[in-house]
Amino acid sequence: MAGERSLLPRVLAALSGPRPPGSDDTCLEKLLDWFRDLVGPAESEESVDPALKLVQDNPCLTEFFTSVLALPEPRPCILSFTLRLAGILAASENCFLHLQQEKLLLKLFGRDGPLSSSEWEDASVRSGWLEGVCSMMCHQPALHFICSGGGIDVIFALQGDSSLFVASLASSLLVQMLILSTVSETTEHLGSEDCDWPACAQIIIKHIEDSLQSSSASYIEQSLKLLTLLFRNCHATWTEAIWLGIAKQIESFLMEKTVQEEHMLANLLLNVARSPVFRDTSSFWALVTSALEHLNPVHAGPLAVGILKRYRCPRDVNMKALTVLLQPMDCILRAASQPPESAGLLAEPVSDPTTVESLLSSKSSCVNLLCQTLTHLEELLSLVSLPVDLPCVSLLRSVLTMLQFCNGTLSPASPLGSTISRILINCFRVQRSALDVLTALAERNGCRSFIVSPFDVLLAYLESPNTNPTVLTKTLKATSEWLVKLHCWSCSNNQQQQAEKIFEAVFLALRKRLCSPCWEVRDSSLEFIVYLIRFLRDSDAFGQLLLSLKVPGLIENLLEDPESYVRASAVTAFGHLAFINGFSSQSPVEENQYNNENMVTKLQEILSSDPEVFPRRAVISFFNEWLTGVYTGELEDTVQFVSRVIQTVQHDPDWEVRLGCLELVSVFCRYTICQLGPPEWPYAPASSAVTSSTRRSDPLQVFCRAKLFSFLFQSVCDCDKPVAEKACFVLLGLSTSFCPTDTLKGSGETGSAPAEHGIAWLQRTLKQGSLAQNFPIDGGNGVDFQDPECMMLALGTIDLKELHDELNKSSDHVEKSPQSLLQDILATVGTTEENEADCY
Repeated sequence: MAGERSLLPRVLAALSGPRPPGSDDTCLEKLLDWFRDLVGPAESEESVDPALKLVQDNPCLTEFFTSVLALPEPRPCILSFTLRLAGILAASENCFLHLQQEKLLLKLFGRDGPLSSSEWEDASVRSGWLEGVCSMMCHQPALHFICSGGGIDVIFALQGDSSLFVASLASSLLVQMLILSTVSETTEHLGSEDCDWPACAQIIIKHIEDSLQSSSASYIEQSLKLLTLLFRNCHATWTEAIWLGIAKQIESFLMEKTVQEEHMLANLLLNVARSPVFRDTSSFWALVTSALEHLNPVHAGPLAVGILKRYRCPRDVNMKALTVLLQPMDCILRAASQPPESAGLLAEPVSDPTTVESLLSSKSSCVNLLCQTLTHLEELLSLVSLPVDLPCVSLLRSVLTMLQFCNGTLSPASPLGSTISRILINCFRVQRSALDVLTALAERNGCRSFIVSPFDVLLAYLESPNTNPTVLTKTLKATSEWLVKLHCWSCSNNQQQQAEKIFEAVFLALRKRLCSPCWEVRDSSLEFIVYLIRFLRDSDAFGQLLLSLKVPGLIENLLEDPESYVRASAVTAFGHLAFINGFSSQSPVEENQYNNENMVTKLQEILSSDPEVFPRRAVISFFNEWLTGVYTGELEDTVQFVSRVIQTVQHDPDWEVRLGCLELVSVFCRYTICQLGPPEWPYAPASSAVTSSTRRSDPLQVFCRAKLFSFLFQSVCDCDKPVAEKACFVLLGLSTSFCPTDTLKGSGETGSAPAEHGIAWLQRTLKQGSLAQNFPIDGGNGVDFQDPECMMLALGTIDLKELHDELNKSSDHVEKSPQSLLQDILATVGTTEENEADCY
């Protein structure tokens, strides 16, 4: 702190000078963050107030406030910074009283300060004033200061500010003041009478009520926003008294539709509903029910879904809320049926059906209402439990009907259906939302008896050349979910033949998509295949289907796709063919081409030769998954495989590829130690009497043959920090496994043997990190990375824990230190216009 305090007076003097440094707002924000950290709350009542101590120990702070106030035309950003800094310091009651005695707060936040200056026209000054007041609003003296000095009228006026940020901040501040005013020591119980409330609370509540009853739409909107914030942030019992005072007015807005911004009423009611204070208030829930009935369905929807996500809500209100969301879906079903009333989803709607029909008859409102409804239903379907049951089968019918309207495969059965069909034809927004709901419905048990019904619609989308690429992506997602469920259903109900026909039809359509001229379609098709392999890898029928339709050959062709994203997805899909149970033995021809050895060789070629990073990342990611999950080869084969990957990757220019290889090394180490166990300590090399097979089964021998240590130690000096951290972490794990605690740590600097000199050099090199040049991996400097004895000595000697801690330390502790920040600000003092231009 000493260095910062020596710089602080110079920085503040520069900021308050006639020509302050050209620091950007980011520097000032960081400086404020530093002050916030310095004046954090005192640890106990007896401890020294950090804010007061800071001001008393640094007179330059009060001098700064005085100097800025004396400037004839301060820069708005500096004035805003000054107001916010004063608020941060005044958040401490002791420091507030100190600054008040110095008459600084009155000059900064009173009528004679920036409020009456020309700088007030700048929104940043107004927001700085509000933020300063917000910061200090932590104690009663600050509340009294603002209310008695007329500051509260300024805040009321700023609610309607042209800057939305300023207006929002003003509303938040009023809520903060109202809450603070109700926690005074004299307040035990607050009722509906004005005399029960503290003076500041009375002023704010009267302002709210007057604004709600005014004829000004903007005043009503401001009060609704303020009330929404209040009930969102405060669940104190006294909020019920405020609600009782405004409930009639809110009801009149609903019944008479005198407020244009209906969504604000819905937001307000939803925030009140979330408060436990109103859990058993029947009058409030009656008002919510009225809102569900009278609000426009577009605005009632968010209220309905919020109610359904809330627990301990009256069941009749939940049912009303669900009906609001189902009504547009009901209308879709009825519009497609003949006669229209024969196949609805609801026995009784909530609001007038003609209202929903009118919205669905207009292009803009139809699409908006359906997309919103579908989004809400998807949200509910994703929840583990709901207070009411969703009619999943009817929802499924409605969603499929909607998708048929969208692709023109359903003949309208009513005038309304004809209108909706014209509106929805090729409507991508509705298609995407409907497919999301269809995907979510696959998880619902209630749809199992209708498991086959979605595939006619899905196949129509998969086969149509007119299907939009983004819609096709969602179609593939929905299809994959329903295919997995179809497979499970067919296995338990002996319906394999029906399921196989559907699978074959889907993959016949998919073959064409894998050859699509649109790269997004090829990419999505490959992801679809990978998803199904993950779930159906043990199904012989699935493997046979892929082979019979020659899907593996198409995937292999895409390994050379011109688009790197597609090549990356093809790598993943091609690799995952190895996961399919018995895949390579399906036929002699395919076995030669797609056995594990050939597939790994092909992927290693891509790892070494592909010019773009995404395919190489995909290869190393697959190798990790493969080695972790299904690989069961001989140890020697594994050593050769890992060694080849290391030799390929160690010079790869992409840090994520190198990091992935380190993860592969970590998996290999666990795999080997699990099989062979760690070597005994102290490590002794195998004598001539020991057989070659025993020597080769020692884990250190295995790791050295794989050239693992040279890669790990080289990676500790990698210029990309995540790579260095991971390498050090793997080495630390090996050290912990192989070397007892407190064996040779720290002795590397004092040893006299050549090997120990080499380890001492290695430790010095590792400490240099990325600054180490031309890291030798050929046994130079007395370190043989393929000698088990030498590597055991390195693991037991080098303090890898200290090295790991140093690597874990964020570089921010240097570049973003307070001292560095202050120096940066000072460096801009006196900067000429020429230099400022050079910065860009």
